[in-house]
Amino acid sequence: MESTTHSQSTHFIALEDKHGAHNYHPLPVVLSRGEGVYVWDVEGKKYYDFLSAYSAVNQGHCHPKITAALKAQADNLTLTSRAFYNDQLGPYEKYVTAYFDYDKVLPMNTGVEAVETALKLCRKWAYQVKGVAENQAKIIFAKGNFHGRTLSVISASLDPAARNDYGPYMPGIELIEYNNLAALEKALDDKNVAGFIVEPIQGEAGVFVPDEGYLKGAYDLCKQHNALFIADEVQTGIARTGKLLATCGNCSCGASCERKPEIKPDILVLGKALSGGVFPVSAVLANNDIMMTMKPGEHGSTFGGNPLACAVAIAALEVIEDENLQENAQQLGKLFRELMQELVDTSDLVNLVRGKGLLNAIVINDDEESKTAWNICVALKENGLLAKPTHGNIIRFAPPLVMTEEQLRDCCSIIERTILAYEKTM
Repeated sequence: MESTTHSQSTHFIALEDKHGAHNYHPLPVVLSRGEGVYVWDVEGKKYYDFLSAYSAVNQGHCHPKITAALKAQADNLTLTSRAFYNDQLGPYEKYVTAYFDYDKVLPMNTGVEAVETALKLCRKWAYQVKGVAENQAKIIFAKGNFHGRTLSVISASLDPAARNDYGPYMPGIELIEYNNLAALEKALDDKNVAGFIVEPIQGEAGVFVPDEGYLKGAYDLCKQHNALFIADEVQTGIARTGKLLATCGNCSCGASCERKPEIKPDILVLGKALSGGVFPVSAVLANNDIMMTMKPGEHGSTFGGNPLACAVAIAALEVIEDENLQENAQQLGKLFRELMQELVDTSDLVNLVRGKGLLNAIVINDDEESKTAWNICVALKENGLLAKPTHGNIIRFAPPLVMTEEQLRDCCSIIERTILAYEKTM
C-alpha cells in the first residue's frame, strides 16, 4: 500500500516537474477532490484546507449552488466575446453593482487583470477629469504590496523574487511606507498624483493589519488632494475579514450587510472569491464619473463578462449573503486568534498571531531565510492540515468561511500539537 501511495503522488509531481514551468514551489501533496473545508489527495487522505486557494474558495470547495450554476450555464452558452450582447452579462452587472453599491462594473477574469484595469482607469481619470498633463500621471503604492505579477505591478514591488530580471520597469509609480499617513500626505502634495492603491490588509506580506483609522485617514487624504483611493480587495474582500469588504471597517452591520461601509473606495478591485474558486472572475467597480472616462475600444477582454462567469459570480455572491459568511468569519476569526494566542504564550517557537476575520498568520521565531516555517507546514500536512508559509518565517491561515466552530477547534488542536512536537525536535 505504501509503495502504491508513493508512486501515485510521485507520478503526478514528476509530470509537473518535467513538463511545467518551475515558477511555483508547492507542498508535496497531490489533490484530487474537494468538498466544503476538506480536500483529498490522490491516495484518498483527507485534509483541512487552511489556505482556500489564497481566499478564492471562501464559500468552500465545490459549493453545490455555485457548481450547479456553472453546469446549467455551460449547457446553454459559455462565450460570445464582447462583440455581441448576451443574456447573462446585463443581469450580472445589475446584481453586482447593487450588491456593492456602485454605478458601473468592468468585468475581467483574474485578480491582476482587475488591478491593471484599475490602474488604467485611474490614469484615464487623471488626464480627462483631474487635468494632469499628458504622460505625467503618478500612482502611489504601499511598500510590501502584492498586486500580482504583471510588469506594471512588479514595477511597484520590492520583492526580489517578483521583480529581479524583469526590467525596465513601468514609470509613474511612487512607493511609500504602508500604514504611514504622513508619508501618504507628503506624496499626495504632488499635483500629478492620480491615485493611491492599497491592500486593506497586506496578505502576501504576512497578513499585516494596519492601525485603526489608517484606511479612513488615507481615504480622507486622497479626497483632500483630489486623488483616487483604490482598494485592492482581491484577497481581503467578499467576507474574508469578517465584513463584506475589509474597507467596511467598523461598520454597524449585523448578521447581514447593510451596505454602509466606513470607506467607499473610488475604485474597488475584486477577484478570487467572486466566483467561489469555481471559475476565473474579477471585477472593477466605480461610479460614472470615473468609469465613463473609458470609451469603446479603449480596454477589454475576450473572456471578461462571459456568460459562464456571470452565472457563477451571481451564485457565489448569493452564497455569501444567504449563509451569513461574513458573520461566521468574524466570530471564528476571533476564536482562532484567542486559541493561537494561547500557543504563543506556551511556545518559544511562535512569536505572535495577527489577522482579521479568517485571514490570519502566525510568525515563527526564526529568520526569513530559515526553512522552519516550511518544515512546520510539511508536518501540518502529515497531520491533516494544509497551509503555506510566506516570507520565510510566517504561516498564513485562511480556511473556507463555511467552517464550523467544531472544525476550527480541531484545526487549532492540530496546529498546536504539530508546533509543540516540532519544537521538541529542535
